[in-house]
Amino acid sequence: MPDLILIVDDEQDLLDTLSYNLQKSGFETRCALTGSEAVKLSRQEPRPNLILLDFMLPDIHGTDVCQMIRQYAATAHLPVIMLTARGDEDDRINGLECGADDYVVKPFSIRELILRIEAILRRQTAPQQTTASTTEFGLLKIDYERHEASVSNQPLALSTLEFRLLTYLLEHREKAHSRADLLSSVWDIQADLKTRTVDVHVKRLRDKLGLAGDYIHTVRGFGYRFIQNPDEVAH
Repeated sequence: MPDLILIVDDEQDLLDTLSYNLQKSGFETRCALTGSEAVKLSRQEPRPNLILLDFMLPDIHGTDVCQMIRQYAATAHLPVIMLTARGDEDDRINGLECGADDYVVKPFSIRELILRIEAILRRQTAPQQTTASTTEFGLLKIDYERHEASVSNQPLALSTLEFRLLTYLLEHREKAHSRADLLSSVWDIQADLKTRTVDVHVKRLRDKLGLAGDYIHTVRGFGYRFIQNPDEVAH
């Protein structure tokens, strides 16, 4: 079955253009002109595999829509790409902090957008590197088959990208990882980008991990590493 893309934008012409090109590329599409309609359609069966979400909407701000998607358990894992004409760094950071997986500034290349969509969907279906179905590390428990994580038996509402970032750091805790390494391995971005994407997502992941957030250490001027042993952190 083709992947279903929910497109959210208040410009009908852009909706029609994106829907046409995505369908030509083998996707199914669903469209919304407002934030409230987007939230409703994101919960409608079959649920979308990915959401293209405009930053500026007439009723609800795009970042608020993204947060609503992340706060609802059944849609919390859905990847979100923010679409906006605003290219300021603060706006990009706000988009990432609200839980977006990627950020594309208008005007953009349709082909580039489709490549980004394909990369994110490819990450979603990529097999985990571990052979165990579950892993426990101190307060943290990972269920790979169910694609779930919990801390002190309390489930975490992680997006697909946050889950992938967490499991990658945990499984490769034998070394520190540069931001470029994480962009390549987790985001599947092969480029030297001047971006705070990694920092924003690590901060967001730490916040969600609560007491287990201290398992992720910052390596000053380089990147991040996951602690070798949970006993390194006193709770």
